[in-house]
Amino acid sequence: MAEKIIAACGNDCAACPRYTAHPYEKTEEDLHHTSELWMKIGYRDHVVTNEEIACYGCKPEDWCRYRVIKCCEDRGIKTCGECSEYPCDNIKECFAVTKSFEPMCRQMCTDEEYKRLEKAFFEKEKNLSAKMGQR
Repeated sequence: MAEKIIAACGNDCAACPRYTAHPYEKTEEDLHHTSELWMKIGYRDHVVTNEEIACYGCKPEDWCRYRVIKCCEDRGIKTCGECSEYPCDNIKECFAVTKSFEPMCRQMCTDEEYKRLEKAFFEKEKNLSAKMGQR
């Protein structure tokens, strides 16, 4: 996972255990483990299918709790870090909700699982701040 793939919200897709776009394909076992992990840490209330847990990257038509990708598309930018209104209340809420899961992840995950989730999700602000520097 040498290169980061930064999503609109600041997630690093290359580190995400759900991300399956080439060259980040996952085995059926990898995806099932991720589905079990998502239930264990509270991201899902049951183990979902591999098809449901797999992610190919954000698209404006996909469901997003914070409507981040649609907002970025409407503004003609790739990430929130490129926005003149960054950080808006919406992305601040996204950061806060994401951080609220961190203690459960630390408690329920192995060190390896936690490090992966930290890189994928808990470094949003750092990733978007780096993008701001590229403006």
